[in-house]
Amino acid sequence: TSITSAKIQVNGVHLHYQQTGEGSHAVLLLPGMLGSGQTDFGPQLKSMNKKLFTIVAWDPRGYGQSIPPSRDFPPDFFERDAKDAVDLMQALKFKKFSLLGWSDGGITALIAAAKYPTLIHKLVVWGANASVTQEDVRIYNGIRDVSKWSEKVKKPLEEMYGHKYFAKTCEAWVDGISRFAEKSDG
Repeated sequence: TSITSAKIQVNGVHLHYQQTGEGSHAVLLLPGMLGSGQTDFGPQLKSMNKKLFTIVAWDPRGYGQSIPPSRDFPPDFFERDAKDAVDLMQALKFKKFSLLGWSDGGITALIAAAKYPTLIHKLVVWGANASVTQEDVRIYNGIRDVSKWSEKVKKPLEEMYGHKYFAKTCEAWVDGISRFAEKSDG
């Protein structure tokens, strides 16, 4: 089965997604920080069972091919991503679906499942965190300067975004997620 690549307007932005498979079990793949459906889930798009599943991989607003807008990180960016993800699946006419979320996509998936439990069939997350500690902030500041990243990790993101957007967005992400350590409910 081929992979369809398209954009659809959701919540005032044009979200890019890839879709494949013809199964009755719909699954949304949620990428991590700076990731896209293709960068974070290329193997799953290619190899998941297309008879059992209909697989959708999306690029959250400001990531991958869902630019414009530029990515920003207001205090509710995870909640905004969760609403975008759920509304995307509803715009694609899926009544109930499962979520597979990696890192920031895992956080987004957890929020989506909590806020919209009647829409979520199953949930799989990995590399997600439930809070941000001062130790996390120290680690995040260690990745702020993308010029220090390994070539293997840096190269595909620079190819997708260009160095300037990649560097600026990574710094904005570090600032955005670090704010959660200052909140009592963060």
